[in-house]
Amino acid sequence: MCLVAWCCAPNAVPHVKCIGLILGTSPRMTSGEGSPIGTATRQRREGVRGTPGNYRQSGARIHMGKSKSDRAARQLEAARALARELADKLDLNASLRLWDGSVTPLGKNVTGPFEIAIADAGVIGSLLRWPTLDNFIRHYVDKGLDFSGGTLIDIGAQLNKGGRSVKLKGRDALRLARQLSPFLFARSVDAADDQGFAGEISGRRRKTADNKDYIQFHYDLSNDFYALFLDPEMVYSCAYYTDWSNDIAQAQADKLEMICRKLRLKPGDRFLDIGCGWGGLICHAAKSYGVTAHGITLSEEQLAFARDKIKRLGLEDKVKVELKDYSMMTGEFDKIASIGMYEHIGLKNIPGYMSKMNQLLNQDGLFLNHAISRRAPKQGWFKRRLRPEQRAIAKYIFPGGELDDIGHSLFAMERAGFEVQDVEAWRLHYARTCKLWCERLTARREEAIRYVGEEKYRIWVAYLAGVSLAFSRGTLRIFQTLVSKTAKRPPALPPTRADLYR
Repeated sequence: MCLVAWCCAPNAVPHVKCIGLILGTSPRMTSGEGSPIGTATRQRREGVRGTPGNYRQSGARIHMGKSKSDRAARQLEAARALARELADKLDLNASLRLWDGSVTPLGKNVTGPFEIAIADAGVIGSLLRWPTLDNFIRHYVDKGLDFSGGTLIDIGAQLNKGGRSVKLKGRDALRLARQLSPFLFARSVDAADDQGFAGEISGRRRKTADNKDYIQFHYDLSNDFYALFLDPEMVYSCAYYTDWSNDIAQAQADKLEMICRKLRLKPGDRFLDIGCGWGGLICHAAKSYGVTAHGITLSEEQLAFARDKIKRLGLEDKVKVELKDYSMMTGEFDKIASIGMYEHIGLKNIPGYMSKMNQLLNQDGLFLNHAISRRAPKQGWFKRRLRPEQRAIAKYIFPGGELDDIGHSLFAMERAGFEVQDVEAWRLHYARTCKLWCERLTARREEAIRYVGEEKYRIWVAYLAGVSLAFSRGTLRIFQTLVSKTAKRPPALPPTRADLYR
């Protein structure tokens, strides 16, 4: 459950210290199935503890065995009692499976198949001694905590009733924590920590050369892995639903079309796509609107895929793609799109980024910035510390990534000389997009594990679920902002926006 708080609001974090202890959300990151760390960890869970020390008296062995048996019984009863109390407080349509195989409902009338499993008492002991989100994540990745019968979106949605997050009051949380005292000294195996980014994760001290490392950690997993849950055009950003029942392929096609319409692309336009991904937008713009398109990326995997696609579609004379940082880009373009790249540049680099976009845009040009956003923070935000869920995202998914708020983004655009023309919110569109991605990846679990390993697969399923919930709850937002180069000239736009919906 705490994994659901990765990308969820700050108000989801309190679940980490109490609910997660019993509902199974903590850290245990191993290497692969055959690795020394992973094997040792699983052997200990299965009871292979090595050869115990020899005791001089058999009575000592009997006493020790009885003591362990009593302790194990107390731990199981404490876990069941806590589950019953949580069922009364939270009333979830889910169950808890303990390490002895017993199942306890977490609600008054559980009818659904969703189960949260705790592999051994040591997991709870570890979480009591180290109640951090990172520890929850590592135990989850190592299968000390697990779930079945649905996705984390299913359980996360239950913790948001009537538009408000379900929380335990301070007094209830303290009482529940006390009930876990039998686990305080429960023997545990240290969770391996080998799935995160090895360098500095915040990106606040980045150099231009670091951008490539950050991007490749996320995007160069495997093109085959991404193909498991993306649409046929491999578009990895928020889709656009003209009807909420549309599938991911239709919604992504509609998104590409909407971007081209907003930019008023026309034959002969010089079009630049900053962070072009696997080439979906540049190829669509060239085929459907007759533009000359140029895409840049820092991902080797994306570059290879995009070049193959351009050749396969016979667009070599209309579309070019290269491995280049946006800060090194030169030339002049009629239209520029930055779709899901803004989040990677770092907050301190926003003025330079906006200035560069303005330099690249011709005097009558249009620039579309499509970016995930967060709620406006309090004063002093450039010096703020990363919250636990932000640190987890930076460590395991998006190193170097930082979210701006829409107010500051607009401020930065105007400071750079742009005139803001349109701002559109797509928050619920991204909630559905991530939900469909999560379901598609879950459905192809075995293939995903072959491509990236089970640990990485588990991280991604939790990540996509958490992001979907965060957009649903409003913790995360996303906006498309269309600007013209300057207010000193009339924008190259019609008097209304009716043309977008023809």
